[in-house]
Amino acid sequence: MNYLNVLGSGGHSKVIINLIQYATSFEVKLYDDAHSNNQIINNDLKIFGPINEQISGPSIIAIGNNRVRKNINSICFAADWVKLIHANAIIADDVSIGGGTVVMAGAIIQPGAKIGRHCIINTGACIDHDCIVGDFCHIGPNAALAGGVNVGEGSFIGIGSSIIPFITIGNWSTIGAGSAVIQDIPDNCIAAGVPAVIKKIVNE
Repeated sequence: MNYLNVLGSGGHSKVIINLIQYATSFEVKLYDDAHSNNQIINNDLKIFGPINEQISGPSIIAIGNNRVRKNINSICFAADWVKLIHANAIIADDVSIGGGTVVMAGAIIQPGAKIGRHCIINTGACIDHDCIVGDFCHIGPNAALAGGVNVGEGSFIGIGSSIIPFITIGNWSTIGAGSAVIQDIPDNCIAAGVPAVIKKIVNE
């Protein structure tokens, strides 16, 4: 039997488990630090253990927090990170998608786009031609990136946001829900509004 390690058991994990059961032949092996071994949780699945460096084989990180996904990627060096694409997503033939990335139902990714590792392209998100989405990003449900947008590592584009063509979003920045981005956003910023303005700079 072919197993896929699913790391995390929260709300985002439920969506990923549903995707796996809908679109693949894998059986799920669920790992999580918040539950004890052999505890039965989501969809009658058993927790096999905590998330640690001993996990190997086909795996996916089912946690919405971008920094947590990056941290887990750095410790689970034996994992074989798979990408998961819902059958109802529309993806052009030349699109590049990195390992560990999930593309949810209704998402559209147009020609020339490049999607990094361990990204979440959420339900109904639209990524137009020649966009670049860095590693560990999350493009929220129904967010829309026009052509040539560049989203830096670890950034979060909130639900229903829109970004005009050829905008750059810096690394580890957050775009609030429903925002309209019409100018570049630097690294480590929280921006929101119509048009989006910088609300806070996050020093880490």
